[in-house]
Amino acid sequence: MRFLLTDEQQAFARSLDTMLTAADTPATARAWAAGEPGPGRAVWQHLGGAGVFALAVPETYEGSGLLPVELAVAFVELGRHAVAGPVVETVAAAVLVAELGDSALAKRLLPGIATGEIAVSVLLPGSEPYALDADAADCVLAVTAPAPRPDAGSPAGPELRTAPGHGSVRASVDPVRRLSIPLPGGEILAAGAEVAAAAARAGQWARLATAAQSLGVGLALLDRTVAYVKQRTQFGAAIGSFQAVKHRLADTLIALEFARPLLFGAALSMDGADVAAAKVAAGEAAYTAARTALQLHGAAGYTEELDLSLWLRKARPLRDAWGTPAQCRAAVLA
Repeated sequence: MRFLLTDEQQAFARSLDTMLTAADTPATARAWAAGEPGPGRAVWQHLGGAGVFALAVPETYEGSGLLPVELAVAFVELGRHAVAGPVVETVAAAVLVAELGDSALAKRLLPGIATGEIAVSVLLPGSEPYALDADAADCVLAVTAPAPRPDAGSPAGPELRTAPGHGSVRASVDPVRRLSIPLPGGEILAAGAEVAAAAARAGQWARLATAAQSLGVGLALLDRTVAYVKQRTQFGAAIGSFQAVKHRLADTLIALEFARPLLFGAALSMDGADVAAAKVAAGEAAYTAARTALQLHGAAGYTEELDLSLWLRKARPLRDAWGTPAQCRAAVLA
């Protein structure tokens, strides 16, 4: 039996590829890293118009329904084009709000998310202490455990809050990923056991989207490296003709192609172990592609001005975002 993307899904990927190529995403990523989110938010609007964020929003709130396979298709393209911004976090926020079942809160946030008008950063239990791109997001959602109450002696349950602001932006391995710690306090949107369940579900979607993004990053690195080794010559021959180079590129391709069915299989099942396995495979494959690209580009690979650096710096942070390899392997074993 063969499992392939449908013609519609492949056409969706091609349309995103065409749109993002025309948008010159490397230039927008550099502007985002410099603290100028305007060009990146323009790309965000185009993504909203293409229905990318609607894939994580129920139809009741102007979305397409929760469609994880199509979301994975889209996020592979976002990774291939190094799209800046809290795209994964916005998807996680949409799923979080949708799973809570609070119609007032859903009407407040989900239609704007679906159309690309609202960008959201989110912080969930067990994730990093930093919110991604809180300075450029329209709001920051944080799920936190409240302090024990003196009368009850134990917390009432996790709380979902809108952070009133954020601390200073901190340096990251990937300068396009701008990190800051949300300030405590803020409006309480929901509390109780349902928040914990919704946060767990949102975390699964974030892990899936990050795996897809990692696969896209790895594919972009491989494509650029293959093109480079065809042009660079040593001893009168293109280095791509050397056996050692061919073996390194073949190993990278195999890792990426092994990750692809795991990704789409996880999108079909949305089982926690399947998603964790896909995250490990895609993250490690992208990191392998980054190391291969850096080695085969030689000294040019270390040049920040080369667009290749935008993808090189993403591979390692994405490998660890929303679940390190060790955490994901533990989830698979559990």
